[in-house]
Amino acid sequence: MPAKDQPPWILDQRRALGDRIAALRLHRGLTQEDAVERTGIARSTYQRIERGQSDVRFSQLLLIAQALEVHVAELHRPHS
Repeated sequence: MPAKDQPPWILDQRRALGDRIAALRLHRGLTQEDAVERTGIARSTYQRIERGQSDVRFSQLLLIAQALEVHVAELHRPHS
C-alpha cells in the first residue's frame, strides 16, 4: 500500500519507530554510517527508516536491533 494510502496512525507509528531507532543509535554513540556498516542495510534505506519514510521489513528490524545491541522489542518501546 503506498504511503499516501495508509491511515495516519500507521504513518505516526512509522515515524515513532524511526525516531526510536535514531535515539538508540545516538545513545550508543554510533553514526548512521556505523549503523549501515553493522547492519548491511543500504544507506538510503537506513536513512528512510530513521526518517519514518519507509516500511521496514522484520529482517531489517532484527539487523538494526543486533547492531544497536538491544532486543527487537526495544525498537518499538516508547522513548523514556
